[in-house]
Amino acid sequence: MYDNILVPVDESAHAERGVDHAVLLAEAFDATVHLLTVVDVKAAAGPFSAGGIDGDYVERQMADQREALAEREANMDVPVETSVGTGTPSEGILEYVEDNHIDLVVMGTHGRSGLRRYLTGSVAERVLRLSPVPVVTVRATAASAVGSGYGDILVPTDGSERAAAAVAHAVSVADAFGSTIHAVSVVNVGDIATGTDIAVPQDLLTELEGAATDATEAVAREAEAAGVDAVTEVRTGRPKEDLLEYATDHDIDLVVMGTRGRTGLDRVLLGSTAEALVRRSEVPVLTVNEQRD
Repeated sequence: MYDNILVPVDESAHAERGVDHAVLLAEAFDATVHLLTVVDVKAAAGPFSAGGIDGDYVERQMADQREALAEREANMDVPVETSVGTGTPSEGILEYVEDNHIDLVVMGTHGRSGLRRYLTGSVAERVLRLSPVPVVTVRATAASAVGSGYGDILVPTDGSERAAAAVAHAVSVADAFGSTIHAVSVVNVGDIATGTDIAVPQDLLTELEGAATDATEAVAREAEAAGVDAVTEVRTGRPKEDLLEYATDHDIDLVVMGTRGRTGLDRVLLGSTAEALVRRSEVPVLTVNEQRD
């Protein structure tokens, strides 16, 4: 499924953790890792520079980055290609994806405060929103440290096409690592109860729980058809909190979930379940865009 995996790198611990996961996936899928650094010339010039920066400075920066990438490559046991570009990092990443047959992007993020900054228009937000291929976001946490692989993979589902788009990726990764898929659906009582004193009608709750059960069982059937173990669970509560709690309680190693495309993903990454998981998950999150998968 993944032949070419792109990892944008900088000097952060989060990017380092992204490299670790890219190598893990490359080993499993016999893929090539592409290490990319984009020198942001505009940022280097600073807000008060009227004339920008000279060519010698840019070339020195690029030479330094090429040397750093070469050192990384020398310590990696998978096929590696390196590239250094200039410009806006998000644009450089997206252009590289299009020009080099990339199948997956693995990016470090800065977690809660960092991704909230990204959501104002910075690198991770733009790549998540516009990437034509799936994106793995990962923070440098104790839980995201690379071990022997992904033993347990969480697949949130509500039965929608958006959620279904992620299942094939989850199954493929699970097959490569011998993982168990956890298909989980949370009936969102916040969407069907308008106040703390208003109970959810039992008939409606039963209907929604039935639909959630159907959704999880559909994921399990797809997994089992590929020879992958699967378990299912339906909860009633708040999807963001319940899914994060489930991930912690079941030692989940990877979350795989679908998003809805450009307009939809704009909404998804501004206050929804997907944003919460990308922003707060202690383990990597693989997002698959329904409209471009």
